[in-house]
Amino acid sequence: MTLRQGTRAGWIRWAILAVLFLAGILNYVDRQALSILAPRIQRDLGIDDLGYAHIVQCFLLAYCASFLVAGWITDRLGARLMLALSLAWWSAANIATGFVRGAISLGAGRTLLGLGESGVYTVAPKAIGEHFEPQRRGFAYGFFTAGAMIGATLAPPLIGGLALSYGWRAAFVVTGAAGFVVVAAWLVVYRRPPVSAASVASATAIDWGRILRDPSVWGLAVARLIADPVWYFYLFWFPKYLADARGMTLLAIAQLAWVVYLASDIGSIGGGWFSGWLIRRGAAPVRSRMIAMTLAAALAPLGMLIATNVGIGPTLALAAVVAFAHLVFQVNMGTLIVDYYPQRTVATVFSIIAAGSGLGGIVSTQLVGHLASSGSYSRIFLLMGLLHPVACAVVWATPAARRLRAPT
Repeated sequence: MTLRQGTRAGWIRWAILAVLFLAGILNYVDRQALSILAPRIQRDLGIDDLGYAHIVQCFLLAYCASFLVAGWITDRLGARLMLALSLAWWSAANIATGFVRGAISLGAGRTLLGLGESGVYTVAPKAIGEHFEPQRRGFAYGFFTAGAMIGATLAPPLIGGLALSYGWRAAFVVTGAAGFVVVAAWLVVYRRPPVSAASVASATAIDWGRILRDPSVWGLAVARLIADPVWYFYLFWFPKYLADARGMTLLAIAQLAWVVYLASDIGSIGGGWFSGWLIRRGAAPVRSRMIAMTLAAALAPLGMLIATNVGIGPTLALAAVVAFAHLVFQVNMGTLIVDYYPQRTVATVFSIIAAGSGLGGIVSTQLVGHLASSGSYSRIFLLMGLLHPVACAVVWATPAARRLRAPT
């Protein structure tokens, strides 16, 4: 490869990462719109808290189910076509949500959203694994994930502002339409990686039997099933908690809640950078991811202090700590998967593991809905504080961690 070709390839990979970053922003803006507008939508459409929980479960069930095939489709179609199809699908679903008339149509709209949103999370690890070397993958994956977290950060003021100015229906239509702009950008910038033995191998059939017999796949899936309900709670229910239990208005939530999700941005980029720094200092890639995940799991239980009914400021600060810790944990688990599994199957493996996340969200949302409807938010915060340490212990028990955690 000439110097000019190397420079061009470098620019292309960062352009690809930039568009993945934008897709991540929209993914979470579109996803979080419902939780921010929930009190107003519930009032307008006559939906109670258990009804809202069922609608969230519609999204999570579709999201979980779609992961089971999204990775395989990504490995077969390639990153370029898969992200274009996925992003166009979920953007259209978000626009459709602006025209719902009741709980059934709202649930249908969120189901369609869930079917489309998984695609970006199988495309990203595949594209990053193809275009970035191991010492940069943690930062690249963290940067992509930061897009989603910036989406969560921007969502309260953006969605709240659109709803206050033009009505809650317009918020779904405007943000959904923005997705088609990102589709066009992706189709322009994406380039296939240079031809290599790995890319030639990607054309071969995927050995499903070998993947499904791998205990590390199932161990990591269980770990996400345990840990990710914490994030789903802070994403779907924390704005409602601020409104229902702490009496905050939509305007106040729009002005303050973004702080929690800004902390998740810092965790996603900082968590990836930290494990990359450990690699540069001589740590094996998987060992570096495990160290970062363990530190995050030790930090996350501080969120249990919210159950003591501290003031709004400390509540937001503690929630920010949990968001930071979760994203350090999540980014490093995702990068661990890219490090450990071959490129030709990484999207398929990632999708199976991510389906554990969706399943955990489905189960936990029903429980959270019952506790929230009875006003038992304190018990929810206590429960959430236990989950990261348990999930981290599960990851340490997987063959992937046992085999590679020693320095090389």
